[in-house]
Amino acid sequence: MKQKTTIILALVLVVMLIFFASNSRPKLITSTVDTGSDTKVASVQIIDGKQIIEVTARGGYNPKDIYAKAGVPTILRMKTSGTFDCSSAFVIPSLNIEKMLPPTGVTDFEIPAQTSSSTIYGTCGMGMYRLQINF
Repeated sequence: MKQKTTIILALVLVVMLIFFASNSRPKLITSTVDTGSDTKVASVQIIDGKQIIEVTARGGYNPKDIYAKAGVPTILRMKTSGTFDCSSAFVIPSLNIEKMLPPTGVTDFEIPAQTSSSTIYGTCGMGMYRLQINF
């Protein structure tokens, strides 16, 4: 009986630690995307009056659905690390952006303030991987 109680208390402690650790980080704005097996969080922050959105490009774009604040100049920060697939050929047709991302590094794209309910779509060069920013 004592061993069963100890196991239950240990499990409760682990769950509490996970909960508090995940909620202790300061967040300005976050965007979540349900990817099926787990949830990814896009880093969306407002720094010096500009909104910065961080996305990883490798085997697609992560996260691929982002919710950002309208009416704020935005920087889309694309991060690559050993990216050699077509996600490195990044395109945003509505902004006339076509850029080859470096295999490893950070590339910033200036996006002017967008109106509420607008959406910007980005893709890889082949149109296979997609990115969507909802304002």
